[in-house]
Amino acid sequence: MVMGPCLHCVPNSPNTQQIRVLQRPFKAAARKNVLPIAGVLSAALLTGQALHAERSGERVEQNEVVKSALLAKPADEAHYDITPERRALLNTIRYAEGTWKDGKHQGYRTLYGGGLFSDLSRHPDRVVVKRYASAAAGAYQFLPGTWNQVARELKLSSFEPQHQDQAALRLIERRGALAEVDRHGLTKTAMHKLAPEWASFPTHAGFSAYGQPVKSHAELAKFYNENLRQIRRGA
Repeated sequence: MVMGPCLHCVPNSPNTQQIRVLQRPFKAAARKNVLPIAGVLSAALLTGQALHAERSGERVEQNEVVKSALLAKPADEAHYDITPERRALLNTIRYAEGTWKDGKHQGYRTLYGGGLFSDLSRHPDRVVVKRYASAAAGAYQFLPGTWNQVARELKLSSFEPQHQDQAALRLIERRGALAEVDRHGLTKTAMHKLAPEWASFPTHAGFSAYGQPVKSHAELAKFYNENLRQIRRGA
């Protein structure tokens, strides 16, 4: 078979020169097109890298903020988690002590005898004479001495509701009833352990540890269980 001249093998042939001349404009145009595209791609790459670096920096900064917040905990933080069982127990103590008030925060401002006080920056330390004389105050009817001691231990800075809750949980723990309630709910054993702290709670025999009016085991257990169900339902 007769083959034509090999353009790649004859470098100085007229046809080769003509083709090279024709290719120059195309190559120049290709370079003009490639250069802007390469520039755009490089700029996009640099922009993407900058955004990634910026976002990474923001994430690092956010992590540092969170870490600092966790490490630098306030002195009056919550020492005790309030689970549904513990909230139901706190509410039951309020019910027994006459400060439940349908769950309203008014109970946290209640004096012995049912009167109210307004300043929650500190325990009111006000003696009220009714059937008995007492300076008990708050949702859990803290006596001034008891409150001052627990507030120092937990570094509580006010008599606000969340601090009263924490102080009550400390007293419950001291009496050995917190673990009992966490495991088994409000049992007769738990009530007996709390009886020396709150006169309205019954001993095993069903009486007040101080000879005062007392709630029955059945009444407190019923309130606790119903309240716990409501809390778990999100009521």
